[in-house]
Amino acid sequence: MRYDLTVQELTPEMLTGFFVGWPNPPNVQTHLKMLKNSSYIVLAIDNEENMVVGFITAISDDVLSAYIPFLEVLPEYQHKGIGRELVERMLKQLEGLYMIDLICDDKLESFYSSFQMTKSLAMIKRNYNRQSGL
Repeated sequence: MRYDLTVQELTPEMLTGFFVGWPNPPNVQTHLKMLKNSSYIVLAIDNEENMVVGFITAISDDVLSAYIPFLEVLPEYQHKGIGRELVERMLKQLEGLYMIDLICDDKLESFYSSFQMTKSLAMIKRNYNRQSGL
């Protein structure tokens, strides 16, 4: 397993299997564009399979704030410490900022609490007909 901070060697074929359970998931080309347009990324890559098995992204003003919209690990690679490693590497990149925010489901609160993150109130708006990015 290796962890990369760039998309330079990434191809769309290396991004299959993500967005499990989404009714309208982004295709691999849209996923690659999303990664390229993020302020920060960390990719977990299985060297033997030459495929991305997990990723985390952040959008930042590089002054005070960052937002982490995505952390995903392929189902067959979950519970192996990959998600934890992705978060740790991302927080290391963002450590000089005042605030780092993310929104998660209730079942993930304890996971993020282990990174000294605290529960807060959030407001969201979703445009589900744009969920695929197209």
